Amino acid sequence: MVIEVICLKLGDELQRLRVVKKMSREELAQLMNVSRQAVYKWENNKGYPDIQNLLKLSEI
Repeated sequence: MVIEVICLKLGDELQRLRVVKKMSREELAQLMNVSRQAVYKWENNKGYPDIQNLLKLSEI
């Protein structure tokens, strides 16, 4: 029996959803009140949003 494990990183899902919603990093950053560099870091798993920003993301 082979069990396949799929590991989805937050950044991958964030980028996928942003693209689906046809938003640029700049647009998302403005909605979140963060820099576009922060969004870039989140999408590339170089940093993670704090809990307040995670809540905001869940509403967008």
